[in-house]
Amino acid sequence: MRVYRPEAGKPVRRDEPMPEPQRGEVLVRVRATSLNYRDLLILDGDHFSTGPGGLIPLSDAAGEVVAVGEGVTRFAAGDRVIGGFHSHWIAGRLPDTLVGYGNGQDGWLAEYRAVGEHALVALPDSLGFEQGATLPCAAVTAWTSLAGVRPGDVVLTLGTGGVSLFALQLAKQRGARVVATTSSAEKAAKLTEWGADTVIDYRATPEWGKAVLDATGGRGADRIVEVGGPGTFAQSLVAAGTHHAEIALVGFVGADGPPVGFMDLFRSGATLRKIWVGSREDTEDLLRWLAVRPLEPVVDSVHPFDDADGAFERFRSRQNLGKVVISVA
Repeated sequence: MRVYRPEAGKPVRRDEPMPEPQRGEVLVRVRATSLNYRDLLILDGDHFSTGPGGLIPLSDAAGEVVAVGEGVTRFAAGDRVIGGFHSHWIAGRLPDTLVGYGNGQDGWLAEYRAVGEHALVALPDSLGFEQGATLPCAAVTAWTSLAGVRPGDVVLTLGTGGVSLFALQLAKQRGARVVATTSSAEKAAKLTEWGADTVIDYRATPEWGKAVLDATGGRGADRIVEVGGPGTFAQSLVAAGTHHAEIALVGFVGADGPPVGFMDLFRSGATLRKIWVGSREDTEDLLRWLAVRPLEPVVDSVHPFDDADGAFERFRSRQNLGKVVISVA
């Protein structure tokens, strides 16, 4: 079978023996995978590289079960599945130890993968493989970031990355008002098309936190899906106002920014909640929601398996609007 493994900072295709499912495992024919920011960091050796080198990249995939090992009861040959982002976090609190795809164990950029049955979630018939492959990291992260959001709440999303776009779509489904930030008129138009109620150009308005307050009559955001990290957190704190908003700490894709002092946090009254994607139960909850309230994942481009390097380059350019997908079929 064909797989990709990293060499000199690039995914390189090679042929390897077909895996066989062991007891409790299923063999999945991978049909599509998608890229996330962490995949670039792992490939570059910049972060998240906690395990042995040379592992198959990518944490997200959808496919179909082609064989099962002894003792498997959750799936049978022919079932459509997606991989949970955390293979051993089933439900409840975050475990003390997690092993990630692509950094602690082989990921999904391969034609076939044998994994434990507990690591998979059934893919509804309403979603295609390419759509399903966009869900395990970005969509589940957005879902857990929005836990408890109610109709009429104000949700702030940052930029046009995968998590932010799913958060925009899911927040609108929950009846929330969405304020989004972006860097260009072109992207602003797309965010409006996808449902954003207010869009703020953070390049034209560096003090965009105050702009969020102005746009909400001084109220600020009730929930902030904070993906930028040090580069955006100070303005997110301003956007939270003083009415006990919740900031979901998701990532750190932004550049470094000004430090935030204790009194800034104290005066805001904001609650900070670290988001580490979600458990298998969270993934199942999201898919149950989507079965009743379908949405169309925003896909920027779909690349053939033989052009995995092109998919990485497209994602690295940061010109993509939506998920970058690799079709393995």
